[in-house]
Amino acid sequence: MSLLRAKIQDVFNEPGCEQNRGKDAKARKKGCSKPLTPGAAAGGCAFDGAKIVLQPITDAAHLVHGPLACEGNSWDNRGAASSGPTLWRTSFTTDLTELDVVMGRGERKLFKAIREIKEAYGPPAIFVYPTCVTALIGDDIEAVCQRAAEKFGLAVVPVNAPGFVGSKNLGNRLAGEALLEHVIGTAEPDDPGPYDINILGEFNLSGEFWLVKALLDRLGIRVRACIPGDARYFDIACAHRARAAMMVCSTALINLARKMDERWGIPFFEGSFYGITDTSDALRNIAELLVKQGADPEILGRTEVLIAEEEAIAWKKLAAYRPRLAGKRVLLNTGGVKSWSVVHALMEIGIEIVGTSVKKSTVEDKERIKQILKDDNHIFEQMAARELYAMLSEHKADILLSGGRTQFIALKAKTPWLDINQERQHPYAGYDGMVELVRQIDIVIHNPIWGQVREPAPWDCQPAVREERPSTKSETGTLHAVQEFAGTTADDFGEC
Repeated sequence: MSLLRAKIQDVFNEPGCEQNRGKDAKARKKGCSKPLTPGAAAGGCAFDGAKIVLQPITDAAHLVHGPLACEGNSWDNRGAASSGPTLWRTSFTTDLTELDVVMGRGERKLFKAIREIKEAYGPPAIFVYPTCVTALIGDDIEAVCQRAAEKFGLAVVPVNAPGFVGSKNLGNRLAGEALLEHVIGTAEPDDPGPYDINILGEFNLSGEFWLVKALLDRLGIRVRACIPGDARYFDIACAHRARAAMMVCSTALINLARKMDERWGIPFFEGSFYGITDTSDALRNIAELLVKQGADPEILGRTEVLIAEEEAIAWKKLAAYRPRLAGKRVLLNTGGVKSWSVVHALMEIGIEIVGTSVKKSTVEDKERIKQILKDDNHIFEQMAARELYAMLSEHKADILLSGGRTQFIALKAKTPWLDINQERQHPYAGYDGMVELVRQIDIVIHNPIWGQVREPAPWDCQPAVREERPSTKSETGTLHAVQEFAGTTADDFGEC
């Protein structure tokens, strides 16, 4: 536990984070996020954050050491895609019970589980995640993993990020520490080259990184390791031989990028693959960084040729949507890199941004938003469900872009909604991804269902006064009433 505490303090004292550098020593120890509310950590605890970063390593087994509910909460928490192995889609847990806790059988049960995974699946590595329960009872995860690695001849990686230590963002960074300590640098590639790069903080949601990788392949740039999207354990183990790195989400793995630069001299920059301009800038920055690291300068010219070709194709496709979407108002309820990258992408085709959230954004993200929007009134730290509903029901936005948690607010307000978070079904990165994003927005906004659901229901309309409609009471009065109503027409109802 003392080692975990020291590691957490080291993550809090992140010199690569501009916000962290601006704090005094006392504030720095508190970390970057608000304390968690007991019992309300689902989807936001350190354990969940570590699992998010490491589970997309597709050929590894991911074993949760704790009660069954912890694995149920974290499994399948991202829409990441794999081009090959599917082992990461299998759930493994030690399923610790109260009796196991009382009898002190946690460590023995963990060792047995590692052995069973090794014999049944033979993965190159097993990542072991302690949870709140196993951390509190003091199971020595690192000792068990070390013993199992020696016994079974495979990498067994302890990921010390139990839920109670902090937020999801802290768990992201602790996962990066686990990779630095136990994985990266443990293998050597057979064919290192001057055009090898790492992509950090890219999750390959809906396979969108494949759209970007196709562009890099055309430039002769090889992705040595994409961490974690569609990753293989051996590729991450060889990641220290890359010549440059691009960081897609700084809040998640900035500590990993900085320490890889310090240990192995891999310079990095932060960029985005959302939007035409940002994608082009990212490709230029990658090429320039490789040239600084010794690559042939001719790659700069080839990069500009590729950018010109792809931009011309993308703008031609987007021209059909511009008159249909120009002036449409979009509200974004997301965070992180999407809070500014998607904003910039949509403004390129004339869409108006009425607001964007910055609840998961860094100081750098917020500065970018201010430069793009030129108005702080369109930036909100957090919007309660009641305020969000009021804004949508008053038709201050034509569409809401957000995650699945707020979709029902939009539907209740009878406002179009599109998922742009991890559960989305369409890739939005790169030039083709930008065209797809605009296409989906056009489809959702112009769906005829919205005109229908906004029409008042017939029973909300006041019936018109009829001059003569005699009514008689009889034993068949109910039947007469039904026949009378069935004979009415739309003209029988007045204005709503």
